[in-house]
Amino acid sequence: MKAAIILSSLFLLAACGETRQDKAGVGSDKPAVAGTGVAVFTDPGWKAGDQAGWANHLKARAQYGQNDHARAPK
Repeated sequence: MKAAIILSSLFLLAACGETRQDKAGVGSDKPAVAGTGVAVFTDPGWKAGDQAGWANHLKARAQYGQNDHARAPK
């Protein structure tokens, strides 16, 4: 019984050890708006470093591209 309590408390404490996820990117110190430098991963018409264009694209993507309520047939 003691072993089960100790084991369960270890599992609960392991959840507290999660690392922070607010980094700009894995192994990168550049912000996401800087782009990757690879044309395949860049939306046509967007230039790397364009903060306003980046924000507008994310807003449009959230509203129309990933919003199931907007895409559902009426």
